[in-house]
Amino acid sequence: MAVKDQAAALKDELIELRRDFHMHPELGFEEYRTADKVEQYLKGIGLTPERVAKTGVIATLEGARPGPTLLLRADMDALPIQEENDVPYKSQNDGCMHACGHDAHTAMLLIAAKILTGLQEQIAGKIKFLFQPNEEVAGAEILIEQGALKDPEPDAAMAIHIWTPVKSGLIGVQAGAVMATMDVFKITVKGKGGHTGYPESAVDPIVAAADIIQTTQRIQTREISLMKPTVIMFGKIQGGSKNNIIPDDVVLEGTMRYLYEGGPESEENPPKRLRHIAEGVCATHGCTCEVEIERENTAVINNPAMVQLARETAKEILGDENRVVAHASMAGEDFAAYASRVPAVFAFLGTGNPAKETDYPHHNPRFNIDEDVMPLGVEFFVEGALKYFSNQ
Repeated sequence: MAVKDQAAALKDELIELRRDFHMHPELGFEEYRTADKVEQYLKGIGLTPERVAKTGVIATLEGARPGPTLLLRADMDALPIQEENDVPYKSQNDGCMHACGHDAHTAMLLIAAKILTGLQEQIAGKIKFLFQPNEEVAGAEILIEQGALKDPEPDAAMAIHIWTPVKSGLIGVQAGAVMATMDVFKITVKGKGGHTGYPESAVDPIVAAADIIQTTQRIQTREISLMKPTVIMFGKIQGGSKNNIIPDDVVLEGTMRYLYEGGPESEENPPKRLRHIAEGVCATHGCTCEVEIERENTAVINNPAMVQLARETAKEILGDENRVVAHASMAGEDFAAYASRVPAVFAFLGTGNPAKETDYPHHNPRFNIDEDVMPLGVEFFVEGALKYFSNQ
């Protein structure tokens, strides 16, 4: 039976798995129920799963002949969001929901593993199935530190992400940076508290903080080329206790995202620029500041050869090259940890369909997916793996 026919025959099981995961979401490194279900499913299709980093699950399929190892990865964690969808499979865990498609990724890779175990004779090498926890907080590096890429070590990697900004039934894939480097920052502006009736006796950190927010915008519009996408966003401002009190300090928190590495050796180096502006603005206002910046993810860089394989796969399963589109995002993804070590490709499976109300953005309490596209994700994993081994 052709892979497309197998994926179609397993569609009900695929949707049932996804909805079960959706109803029982779990946060990063707390995916105990999810991991148990994944393990039991893998055992049921003849694989021998192992745990890594508490809730990560790995299983390796040995092909009929020796050859390279391909890593297929799906993430499992949910988000601390209260779901607002009125659906039969709504989250049963208050304050937690699958608002990014990881429930679908896990279900798609399980069904792909089921199909691939039946195609063992066509595989000249090994397939390593990795069900990863805590993607939302960069769990990949922790898994790697604990041996997720050993015994066997992969020679290449693939992943596909459900994506509402892309129209249902399209697959987005392109070479180069496709998911952004992400740094998280915290700036503590320190002044001198006082009474709002005589502000001249105080050193106001609120004004300095406001100036930092405004002046920072010049980094992404005046200091770094617009051809190198850079987004610096403030997501939290905290300061003060009463409307007539000038506080001692104000805390600003946010993220920096860019479609390039942006590290200390780079010409752009947004963290260095942010620190320079914060310190300079504070000095102008008579304040001081502490700047903390932590890199959460580097950019996901797609390997050109793996992209070619993915595009050929997508064209074959979609039957129309016009449904294979270029796409990149300023969101972060810890698949970068794998892509920085082996040739890899990260693709986007479009699920945006206004008629089905599946066009809400990721991390939104109304996020949902067009389940009819999920068999395409299964086909992408299976056909992509088969093509990878046939090309060796």
